[in-house]
Amino acid sequence: MTAAAAAVPSARSPLLIVVVVCIFFYISVVTNVIGALIPEVIRVYRLSLTQASMLPFCFFLAYGVMSAPAGALRDRYHDKPILAASFAITAFACLLFALRPAYWSVTPTLFVIGAAMAVLQVVINPLLQKAGGEEHFAFYSTLGQLVFGTGSFLAPHLYSATMRPGAALSWPPWLRSATPEETPWVALYWLFAAAAGLAVVGLSALRFPAAAPAPPEERGTWSGYASLLGSPMVWLYFASIFAYVGSEQGTANWISQFLSEYHGADPRTTGAAVLSGFWGLMTAGCVIGMIALKLADSRKVLIVASFGALLSLTLALFGPRRAAVLAFPLIGLFASVMWPVIFSLALNSVARLQGSFAGLLCTGIVGGAIMPFAIGRLGDAAGLRAGMCLLYLSFGWVAAVGFWARPLVSNATLGKRARTGSPEFAPPA
Repeated sequence: MTAAAAAVPSARSPLLIVVVVCIFFYISVVTNVIGALIPEVIRVYRLSLTQASMLPFCFFLAYGVMSAPAGALRDRYHDKPILAASFAITAFACLLFALRPAYWSVTPTLFVIGAAMAVLQVVINPLLQKAGGEEHFAFYSTLGQLVFGTGSFLAPHLYSATMRPGAALSWPPWLRSATPEETPWVALYWLFAAAAGLAVVGLSALRFPAAAPAPPEERGTWSGYASLLGSPMVWLYFASIFAYVGSEQGTANWISQFLSEYHGADPRTTGAAVLSGFWGLMTAGCVIGMIALKLADSRKVLIVASFGALLSLTLALFGPRRAAVLAFPLIGLFASVMWPVIFSLALNSVARLQGSFAGLLCTGIVGGAIMPFAIGRLGDAAGLRAGMCLLYLSFGWVAAVGFWARPLVSNATLGKRARTGSPEFAPPA
């Protein structure tokens, strides 16, 4: 421990954990309402599957663009102003789209919102690691995923609520007059803007604990990134985040359209309900995952979850309607622990440069842009079922992580202290 680190009080803070999980909730609602919107956007703007796939593509492409710079910012500056600026940008982008709702405006708007969400993700994951402790990071990260899943479960219901006949009659007069009758779901972006504005105010009133000053070589410099990128382990974890987010969004964004095409389900009712079930079981799975992570090594939990997701995917794509309606949500159940386990294994595998490493990891969230787009392109050419078979590759990669991961600190289980290993990667002091 350096003298500077010793001089700074412990960063562990229950209040910060609450703040982080609230941010997870906001990110989840903003992100996962997109999947519910796709069938309606196709109908209103008369789009092909490829054109519709540009919505999640633009949103998640922003992660690829902004995550590494966000990691550098996080290593150089305090978390609080970065979080506040991200919410302010989100509020501005949501207002712009709400004022000019059209296909030509939704894609750049989603890119800007995605960029702000990328910065939030990069900041809050290391913040949660420090606030809760490294040995408990997998547990608290799964708690964050639980809250994320709750927001994702509610997102399709919020969409459905705006689409009900006469729903606008219960809205405040200003919201009713500001929302076009043919696209009532635009009201959601007015609400997202208001929530982001409140977050800016709340963060400004919140006191963050003092942080130890990072050594110059850890402050997001190019040499620091070069050290990280020279490690094969870093690339493996980047690919793992890419594969997981691609799997999650590639499933969620096409559930409703798949059920409509192959089983004649109404996207506004059955499709939205199944999508909500996907996120709902992801939420429930987080509770099961938190228990599992106190009983078993996180790598074993990840392997079991991955094979469960692959089996559920097979039933969803090739089974009858009833099987598909039940199996798609089950994918969410098994996927619930994948993100927190992969991210905790990754951050617990490096001794330093964790802000920059988190930025590189979150760059992998661009998988949420590539996979839905690839599914849409293949779907236009060979059918959506064939396109969604790409998910076998991404879920298969996630399963492999459980076999090769070697973290410095393993998750603490009941009756067993966290294991500390030798660094696989530790930048020189």
